[in-house]
Amino acid sequence: MSHLPVIAITMGDPAGIGPEVLAKSLTRSGGMPKGRYVAVGDAASMRSALDLIGSPVRVDSYPEFESLRFGPDSITVLDPGNVDLGDVRMGEVSAQAGRASIEWVLLAAGLVSAGAAEAMVTGPIHKEACRLAGYEDVGHMEILQRYANAPLVATMLVAEQLRVVHMTTHRPLSEAVRFCTRENILAKIQLTSDHLRRWGFGNPRIGVAALNPHASDGGLIGDDEERHISPAVDDARAEGIEAVGPVPADTVFNQAIAGRYDAVLAMYHDQGHIAIKVFNWAKSISVNLGLPFIRTSVDHGTAFDIAGAGTADPTNMLEAMKVAASLAADGILPRPEPAGLVVVGQ
Repeated sequence: MSHLPVIAITMGDPAGIGPEVLAKSLTRSGGMPKGRYVAVGDAASMRSALDLIGSPVRVDSYPEFESLRFGPDSITVLDPGNVDLGDVRMGEVSAQAGRASIEWVLLAAGLVSAGAAEAMVTGPIHKEACRLAGYEDVGHMEILQRYANAPLVATMLVAEQLRVVHMTTHRPLSEAVRFCTRENILAKIQLTSDHLRRWGFGNPRIGVAALNPHASDGGLIGDDEERHISPAVDDARAEGIEAVGPVPADTVFNQAIAGRYDAVLAMYHDQGHIAIKVFNWAKSISVNLGLPFIRTSVDHGTAFDIAGAGTADPTNMLEAMKVAASLAADGILPRPEPAGLVVVGQ
């Protein structure tokens, strides 16, 4: 790509820390990935966030994408004018803030779908605020899957060299277990392999986590591994995919960190999220698989308890921007070196 990619970044719920971490990220001196960044949201919220962190950087606000300009000493904001700050208080759940944050997500999705932007990054939304605004989807991925009419999507969390794809995210555990069928597991292995190949991994190695403790100990602790996971791995290997498993969940993530796998397929939300966040909470971000455009996201919430305090850490947002810019410019997912850890279970 000869030109600098346009990255649309939604600021999240304006009552949370989204505007603050975005302001800190966009005013960082040096080290930012090359790109033209446009904040999608409320210009007044961005100005307030800049005041909060003591930044003199100017905000240039535009009501429509066609009129945007990118200045070297200012932050470009695409502001559709859909939120009245008089009705939104920092740290409080608000239907109006929830509605505005979802509309910003859909506006950014429209930009990447139309090719006006090469990637989108999302700030944190508040599920209760969105529900109060009338939106039933429980997260960004579900909203964007519906918007794009994508048949199969997955969340991949990335923290340095650890990459974890999830069979399910926002489902009760009882439903998540029922979803782990041979057919569904194979589909997620295929989706993971396809995207990693597209992003620069020649023949990606995928570790498939077990569902039961000790991978069921030969059937002593459940039979999901024998009935579903092992057959799905065999099916994937028959297609030429380098899948391994089921690997006990207390082993597979350590092996991935040490470099044995390029990604791990986790069977349910907390199995994967806990591993990622214990490994490196600050740098954990989300990348969607299966959408027809690039979308990365912070992996933290709105943090209403510290909203407006000026203490929010922007590392997560910076990492999401870095990955989005790399994928948009070169189609490459950054690959830090594996850690020098002892690999157990060899």
